[in-house]
Amino acid sequence: MPYIPHTPEDRQVMLSALGLTNVEELFLSIPGKHRKPDIHLPSPLAEAEVVRELKRIASRNTSAEETAFFLGGGAYRHFIPAALEAIVSRGEFLTSYTPYQPEASQGTLQAMFEYQSLLADLLGMDTVNASHYDGAAALAEGVLLAYRAKGGERKTVVLSSALHPEYIATVRTYTEPHGLRIRGPAEGVWKPEELVTLVDDWVCCVAVPFPTFLGDLVVYRTLCTAAHEKGALFVVSVDPISLALFEPPGAYGADIVTGEGQSLGSHLSFGGPGLGIFATRGELLRKMPGRISGITCDRKDRNGFVLTLNTREQHIRREKATSNICSNQGHVALRAAVYLSLLGKTGLRTLAELTYRKARYASERLGSIPGYRIMNAGSFFREFVLRCPIPADEVVHRLATQKIIPGLPLSRYFPERKQDLLVCVTELNTKEEIDRLADALSRIGVEV
Repeated sequence: MPYIPHTPEDRQVMLSALGLTNVEELFLSIPGKHRKPDIHLPSPLAEAEVVRELKRIASRNTSAEETAFFLGGGAYRHFIPAALEAIVSRGEFLTSYTPYQPEASQGTLQAMFEYQSLLADLLGMDTVNASHYDGAAALAEGVLLAYRAKGGERKTVVLSSALHPEYIATVRTYTEPHGLRIRGPAEGVWKPEELVTLVDDWVCCVAVPFPTFLGDLVVYRTLCTAAHEKGALFVVSVDPISLALFEPPGAYGADIVTGEGQSLGSHLSFGGPGLGIFATRGELLRKMPGRISGITCDRKDRNGFVLTLNTREQHIRREKATSNICSNQGHVALRAAVYLSLLGKTGLRTLAELTYRKARYASERLGSIPGYRIMNAGSFFREFVLRCPIPADEVVHRLATQKIIPGLPLSRYFPERKQDLLVCVTELNTKEEIDRLADALSRIGVEV
């Protein structure tokens, strides 16, 4: 569709409504010397010279591909098929925008519908929206949905302290204006038998991670049942790749499922963009925030795609909308849909199995080094905590000089855990890389 700018007449009407005569008057509050300052730029360069300079600057960075990379903590390096980039880089996808006009947006709407369908199958849920900004925002929106679904009368939220600390902080930010009380993180509870003691008649929802921030695999079926018995909703923040191996939240009664979808076909890219996965049971559909693509038939009985239940959204209901999700992460959701389609069920399961087995091998190898100890008590997926004989920050600093990124020092979030390192292993980590990490840690252990 052509882009048609405002005509001079259109601009004059708008200026008149503001009591102005020209555009320059819009900027009179900015001091004159700052409106059009002299910019002393260096002399222009030829294209080849610009490319050379950018490569020189970029070479100061160290990419995950150039190291033995064991860093996770919320963003993960997984294999991305070359076909994915070829598909999602098509101009029709890169330039698409909010599909308010279905007759001109069938491709975008179908891509959204395919994403929703694939995620609903993976999560075991009835309805998935077209995505949120990231996993933290999706979880916060899930909590607010639970609050609305309970009529705004239940003012307590129980959060597992094993959620990502940044997710907990985001939930606090979203819920503070509503006067909601957060329980769980302050008490340091995350095991189901501990969380259930916090659930009373004033709790609107219980929110838990799978796996936990530290990689632990927790069974929530009993806690979910207990939450429902008290009239609360059950919210699970998931890692989508883990669900290729383990029971999806929908199978044990979760009401709302959220998660971070970056691992489904998106690069690390310095930590973004992310993809906020959001799913609910069918009865919560009309309270769900975000856009939903649906399939229908036209007068000639041809399939077509449309935005469904638009009246929930801010472009219609304004301040009464379920949320203010403007431009969502549609392109990242498209990457996830293409990724899942290319891998298929068997491919995704194989990837998850490799990740699980390699993480187990790494934990056994590193845990056998004198002076080091694995802190996870049970099963885990992709990540585990390694207690080091010296501060983890120092371990990271020493190994970085050897082109090894050993993990995330947990003191970043938990100051008292100075010697704990969160190690992440995916299918891309080779046995040689794991052994190289083990040898480097062994040398540090000997020095101590």
